[in-house]
Amino acid sequence: MIVKDKEFGEVIVRKSPLSRNIKFSISTSGRLSMSVPTYTSNFLAKRFLETNRKMIREKLPLRDPSEQRARDYQKKILTKKAKEYLPYRLEYFAKLYGYNYDKCRLSHANTRWGSCSSNKTISLNIGLMKVPEVLRDYVILHELAHLNHMDHSKEFWAEVATHDKNYKIHEKKLKHFSPGL
Repeated sequence: MIVKDKEFGEVIVRKSPLSRNIKFSISTSGRLSMSVPTYTSNFLAKRFLETNRKMIREKLPLRDPSEQRARDYQKKILTKKAKEYLPYRLEYFAKLYGYNYDKCRLSHANTRWGSCSSNKTISLNIGLMKVPEVLRDYVILHELAHLNHMDHSKEFWAEVATHDKNYKIHEKKLKHFSPGL
């Protein structure tokens, strides 16, 4: 089935018995397609496009090459700053509070500020260089606490609170920023 959209053009809609949710993907040529549960009507597919228009637009490849160059340049600058700052700040807090991690990895995920794997690798998003230092520190302390608690249990939050009394405020403020470019 094909849904026609003023902004995105023809959108390919594939009904799949394995799909439980509506998902979209973008081909290398920039064409939008959706995978939907078999019971999804054209109306629901169009409504999904309408309600998720902003997010879809952000995921689509940029049509203007100068915009892409500007984004690439911004990513290059953020990566350089992040390499110079984040691993050292992580090491500082790890030593200060007695944490042992295996390695630090820098990422550029669109949705996560950081993560901690079970093999003790801490990943930090280069987008942290766009937020105030106090929020960067909160994310680092949050990920270090995951070394002892791989969940968001009461014990985890109690440990975060021992290092950052204002973690709830920092968590709320962080939601006003986006990890992606």
